[in-house]
Amino acid sequence: MSKIAIIVGSSSDLAVLESAKPYLEFFKLDHDIQVLSAHRQHDELVDYVQQSEKDGTRVIIACAGMAAHLPGVVAAVTNLPVIGVPLDASSLNGMDALLSIVQMPKGIPVATMAIGKAGVINAVVYAAKILALNDPTLRSKLDEFHNKGSKL
Repeated sequence: MSKIAIIVGSSSDLAVLESAKPYLEFFKLDHDIQVLSAHRQHDELVDYVQQSEKDGTRVIIACAGMAAHLPGVVAAVTNLPVIGVPLDASSLNGMDALLSIVQMPKGIPVATMAIGKAGVINAVVYAAKILALNDPTLRSKLDEFHNKGSKL
């Protein structure tokens, strides 16, 4: 099945991914999770994104708080669909991250989800919808999910 790369900017962001694990399992999505900062590990991030594309990754989910440059940097170095998830990592409760991700310059789109756990779950479901365009088995799982009221 097609692969999803999930990138968070800090190890402290990993906890929010726990809420998405049941969805990754339900849809049987092959995925890789990496902690790579757009600021502190820029070169490693770019290398990872470019190698992931060569290795068969089809969608990238990038989760970040505060200035939240991670999704935009990823989108700038790949033609794969990038889904940005703003995280609540500052005194602004994730609004700074939301605005940073959603306000991308023209030509460098990032699909932007809700802040936090709901956003991570929606990013996984959205990635499944993208991948299901070429995967009838995954499409059936989405139909099952929809028929259950979009709940697990």
